[in-house]
Amino acid sequence: EHAGDIGVRAHTNIMVKVVGSPGHGLLQSQSFVTGAPPFPDFAVETPASLGCVYRLVSTIVGGCNPNTVTEKPSGGSRTVAIVDAYDDPNALSDLNTFSTKFGLPAATSSNFAVVYASGTKPGQDLSGGWESEESLDIEWVHAMAPDATIILVEAASESLTDLLAAVGVASIVVEAAGGGEVSMSWGFSEFPGELSDDPIFTTTGVAYIAATGDNPGTDYPSVSPNVIAAGGSAVRRNPFNGNLIGRGVWQETGAGPSFYEPRPAFQNAIKSAFPLIVRGMRGVPDLSFDSDPDTGVWIYDSFPIPGALGVDGSNWFVFGGTSVAAQALAGIINVGGHFSSSSALELARIYNHRTFTSDYTDIASGNCYYYDSFSAMAGWDYCTGVGTPVGYGGK
Repeated sequence: EHAGDIGVRAHTNIMVKVVGSPGHGLLQSQSFVTGAPPFPDFAVETPASLGCVYRLVSTIVGGCNPNTVTEKPSGGSRTVAIVDAYDDPNALSDLNTFSTKFGLPAATSSNFAVVYASGTKPGQDLSGGWESEESLDIEWVHAMAPDATIILVEAASESLTDLLAAVGVASIVVEAAGGGEVSMSWGFSEFPGELSDDPIFTTTGVAYIAATGDNPGTDYPSVSPNVIAAGGSAVRRNPFNGNLIGRGVWQETGAGPSFYEPRPAFQNAIKSAFPLIVRGMRGVPDLSFDSDPDTGVWIYDSFPIPGALGVDGSNWFVFGGTSVAAQALAGIINVGGHFSSSSALELARIYNHRTFTSDYTDIASGNCYYYDSFSAMAGWDYCTGVGTPVGYGGK
């Protein structure tokens, strides 16, 4: 992020994993499920594998191997609005290619729409970055909440003014549809005056989710007390067979105490004089999800970042970044079905359930932040918040 962009132009939170040809990584021969994933022999996450890892499906298969598990998350209702910048001309077709590959319901005019926040179709981001962001966002909300309606709200540009205007439009759309979530994968390094924008995230019936960023430090709007901060964690897999080993910290996740936002009431229970626990300022993340590009997710993107190479020359990519976390967690919260009247109430539920092992897996080891100065520990911490989800309880 250039210094002149802070508080002016947002950055996306995607990381593209460069991988070899099929066969790279796993050193065993096994039978693969036809049609999913797009390439075998990679320990790359699918809707079914992360559904298994996070206990979002009814049958948990040992190892949660991406190449063998088939049961996908189901459910969802009402609306998730995703706010991004610029126009992705292939959004619907890419989403349906992804859905067909992984056996998800097709996107149609009844459950998917694109809304132009300014009233006029935005131009395209010729760098391909925002279009790739949009592909990730719509695909992974749909992966986690396949029965929810998705509204992609496209801002005229990545400027703070245009993106926050798009958040306003998304809020109106979600409120009119009976409530739901507004998800934001982008962010800015914190800037003076950000508190004046916090009221934007207070529309009744809307829960707001934002990515904490893909670099050490804190990003706005995830630090807003009116936003659920989605941080990054890692899924650890056996390099020889792709089976799950465990869950861990992603060192590059955005995290830490806010520079400007005071500690909100829902974090009073975790205040402490101990340096690594939130004190007088808002701490992020609130909860975490797989974001490490080394344990990335499959994305279909036919309008990619120039120079980014899909697997074996295809339009299938392996993406990481806290954008994955923001969208997946928005979908999980949607399927959870509480539809809180505000983010504050949703956050209160998350923090009230933080010690419930049936709802969250506490990540208690690993390091993050600048110079790996923060440590994951038992209970809430700056690296993973309350931890990673287990099922739909407490969401």
